Amino acid sequence: MKLLLELPTHLRDVAAFALATGLRRANITGLTWEQVDLQRKLAWVHPDQAKARKAIAVPLNDMAMSVVGRQAGLHQVYVFTYQGEPIFQVSTKAWYRALERAGIENFRFHDLRHTWASWHVQNGTPLFALQELGGWETERMVRRYAHLSADHLAQWAGHAQIHG
Repeated sequence: MKLLLELPTHLRDVAAFALATGLRRANITGLTWEQVDLQRKLAWVHPDQAKARKAIAVPLNDMAMSVVGRQAGLHQVYVFTYQGEPIFQVSTKAWYRALERAGIENFRFHDLRHTWASWHVQNGTPLFALQELGGWETERMVRRYAHLSADHLAQWAGHAQIHG
């Protein structure tokens, strides 16, 4: 993704983690080391930090593990920092300048979550699994990505045949 190449390192890692996990901005910027288990390749969002008020288990894929590995030892409490301080704001001048250099218009940080969900659907992740991975409370919320893939419907397409 061209945007990642244009972002300064600290924002690149935050954005890459968003693309790897689908987490919301506040869950990424508020992520603490006590919420990460590198041995099990897992992170979690506490219920009081989740939009749906339910805990979210976050399996860490290779990209997420790589990003988290680069943060190790930079801060005692928070995973993502800039110049020794926790990152809380990502929509900064640096973010908007990177978007401009990448030639991207009308794009918010939250759109990284939508990109993550779209990639999952396009690669065949079942909607029930995506719902749990994304921490959506209802199936209706995750269904907005269902139109991106019809592969799961192919087995049924032949059931309505003309008989003559």
